[in-house]
Amino acid sequence: MNAGAAPVRDGLPQPQRAYSMVVILLGIAVAVLDGTIVNLALPGIARQLQASPSAAIWVVNAYQIATLVMLLPLAALGDRVGYRRVYLVGMVLFTLSSLAACFSNSLGMLIAARALQGLGAAGIMSVNAALVRLTYPSAGLGRGMANNSLTVAAASVAGPSVAAAILSVASWPWLFALNVPLGVLVLVLGWKALPHNVAKAQGMRIAPLDVLLNVLMFSLIFIGADGLGVRDSGAVHGAPLVAWATLGAGVLVGVFYVGRQRRMPLPLFPVDLLRIPVFALSMCTSVMAFCAQMLAFIALPFLLLGAYGRSHVEAGLLITAWPLAIVVTAPLAGRLIGRYPDGLLGGVGMCLMACGLAALALLPAQAANADIAWRMALCGMGFGLFQSPNNHTIVSSPPPHRSGAASGMLGTARLTGQTLGAVLLAVLFSFVPTQGGKGPMIALGLAAACAACAALTSSLRVRAPRPAHLVGRV
Repeated sequence: MNAGAAPVRDGLPQPQRAYSMVVILLGIAVAVLDGTIVNLALPGIARQLQASPSAAIWVVNAYQIATLVMLLPLAALGDRVGYRRVYLVGMVLFTLSSLAACFSNSLGMLIAARALQGLGAAGIMSVNAALVRLTYPSAGLGRGMANNSLTVAAASVAGPSVAAAILSVASWPWLFALNVPLGVLVLVLGWKALPHNVAKAQGMRIAPLDVLLNVLMFSLIFIGADGLGVRDSGAVHGAPLVAWATLGAGVLVGVFYVGRQRRMPLPLFPVDLLRIPVFALSMCTSVMAFCAQMLAFIALPFLLLGAYGRSHVEAGLLITAWPLAIVVTAPLAGRLIGRYPDGLLGGVGMCLMACGLAALALLPAQAANADIAWRMALCGMGFGLFQSPNNHTIVSSPPPHRSGAASGMLGTARLTGQTLGAVLLAVLFSFVPTQGGKGPMIALGLAAACAACAALTSSLRVRAPRPAHLVGRV
């Protein structure tokens, strides 16, 4: 269907633009932060609530699954009813469920609160990039996406540090109490500052069956991948088979679901956007990049702790060089957007990341900390140079009334790539031992190959045809 008539407006005027970005960045920061902030507290939660460690892990999984399965439905809802409304309702649910998590006195209650919290986070994440697009004028969108990417990168690595600081002076419920005043602040500011849609998808219908299929597809794939990724010597012999069966069921549901979506003019799973060559190439680049990153992030602790004998503190500090390099590089990438093609910037970034990963895979037997740190930093620099331009293309290439769908696909690409990386690593480690560093070294080589594929798909965007609504625009 056609979008509604759009008023002539390109971004928000100052100071409303600044207020809007404060709201957007605070919201995405707390949503991303809560994906990892509870990890450090899981042993204490299990003891206090008298639960097993395997059951306690669902405090994390419930949040992640609820976020993943509702990203696309809520993004589609944003296209229909407005991104501002979806964002604010998501923040209300996130804040209330955080309060419920504070007062949870059983594991079941805490898991339920975390699932609701994940649903609220999906409301925030699903329209995050669409709101950035409405906030900035087209000429300054690169800067907005760079600020957004920088916030996501910082929040994704800050979870353990924030958790450690809180747990050093308070008990685990205060991890969730932190969200309540932040949520109230975001709601008060957001009600006044967040922009309204300039165009809405007219006549779009969200069928309950499509939402159900979307939930089933992503849930089965996530649970199957999680089952493959969490394997140890004490695992039940049939557990890998069950995990593969669950993963296969998710793929079968996905084939039926996507086939059904292809016949719709405004699909919930945005196959219409995947027909835009530059968008499809950007999605492939994002999936492969996050696959490479996940392969490396899981393999590196095995390499540093096992093969190289580093302590947990040393390993943590060495790995931190990666996200710190992202934080330093992201603002530079934002300034380069518009001066150079996004595909070229992303291709160069992924080449740097591939070189860094290959250098890590070829580390000498007696590597010094400096040898490891500069390789980590090179990976982070490459990822930081890639992320903002790639996100800029994903958000700006669809027509305005499909900004929500594009925003939802940003998060979907990230989680799909991470899941793929976990599955590949689980398969690799089932055939190659981690002792002596052989398995992790091969995993890093595989990650380098994925990054090289991402560099190729990104570079192909330079010559890809531009969408009609962008032809003639600088």
